[in-house]
Amino acid sequence: MLLAIDVGNTNAVFALHDGEKIVTEWRCSSDCRRTADEYFVWLQRLMEHEGITQTINEVIICSTVPRVVFNLRVLSDRYFNCRPIVVRRNEVDLGVPVRVDADTGIGPDRLANTVAAYNLYGGNVIVVDFGTATNFDVVGEDGAYEGGIIAPGVNLSLRAMHEVAAALPHIDASKPRKIIGTDTVACMQSGIYWGYISLIEGLCKRIMDERGTKMKVVGTGGLSTLFAQDLKTLEIINTDLTIHGLVLIAELNRK
Repeated sequence: MLLAIDVGNTNAVFALHDGEKIVTEWRCSSDCRRTADEYFVWLQRLMEHEGITQTINEVIICSTVPRVVFNLRVLSDRYFNCRPIVVRRNEVDLGVPVRVDADTGIGPDRLANTVAAYNLYGGNVIVVDFGTATNFDVVGEDGAYEGGIIAPGVNLSLRAMHEVAAALPHIDASKPRKIIGTDTVACMQSGIYWGYISLIEGLCKRIMDERGTKMKVVGTGGLSTLFAQDLKTLEIINTDLTIHGLVLIAELNRK
């Protein structure tokens, strides 16, 4: 059984894949202080709780937090007796080209999303990932990663407003009842919600204008479902896109 681990700046997703489908997923906070032993005890209890008896014999790691990788490597070596695949540009076979500047570092989650999007939806795709940052990744006609855009994430923007502006409270992202707010919270909710709707629609349009072609737009990440109801450009929501990409990369690099 494959354990696919996607570590973001805020949360980490641990998914089990039995060779045909994703069996289950669990989330925890991304904490570089968590040891391999702590990860194993946590996973073991969750597997027992769900009645999963299959043995993990393969691990793939995608992490935007480099300090977390060491303990995940130890987890794989010590408890699953396997050497993990760590997704990095030029270190794994992605099955698709990467067409950006040679010395440019690319988030492994963005590479995994590219591989998954091409496999599931073909080429000519924009992937919008609603994470700590809001990433726009361009997948070429032949599946190549061709660059993108990085914008502040929704929760990052909310936290920045609260921390920098003394009079503004901390709020959660949600759709306001109307665009024009009549109190501080409603005004903030409208600015974030409709502001990000406009940001995403505007940037997707500019990407398509620059490339001179219509493109599919795929949303992923935890907040994608919140914005999908009003995003006219967003055609597909797939919250498991990164995990699907990791499964495909693991298959390509099984040797």
